[in-house]
Amino acid sequence: MRRLFPHPLLSLLLFATWILLVNQVKIGSLVMALILAIVIPLLTAPYWPNRPPLRNVPGFAAYVLLVMWDIVLANIQVARIVLFMRNENIRSRWLAIPIDLKTPEAITILAGTITMTPGTVTSDMSSCGRVLLIHALHAPDPDSIINDIKTRYEARLKRIFE
Repeated sequence: MRRLFPHPLLSLLLFATWILLVNQVKIGSLVMALILAIVIPLLTAPYWPNRPPLRNVPGFAAYVLLVMWDIVLANIQVARIVLFMRNENIRSRWLAIPIDLKTPEAITILAGTITMTPGTVTSDMSSCGRVLLIHALHAPDPDSIINDIKTRYEARLKRIFE
């Protein structure tokens, strides 16, 4: 079974993503989803010899739900900023976020989470891999944004991956 599905979580994610993209559950879309779920991990397995150490699967599921909720809330906040705040009152800032994560997968998920959340985008990482540079659309209190990212996302990812 491990030979057919070298990365089972990736296969499951690819299968679900394809079904959500085509937005129909028919035999053709199920077969295509299964083909993608088998072929892509098999083709990429040689380039990904060490699977990420996912130590807390329920914690990861809770993290995904938290991020989805935060995306909804951030969309509302960004809409409020864009529609009702005057340009001179918007305080866009660049923020350097020191990170304690060590695994590349956890760092990538943190950077992706920041980028997926409307109003913030990860734009760079330091050469040492310990600082993320992000841009915030409206950051009147930069320290609170840094603290939110570290406590809300980074701490959870640390428990999941490390």
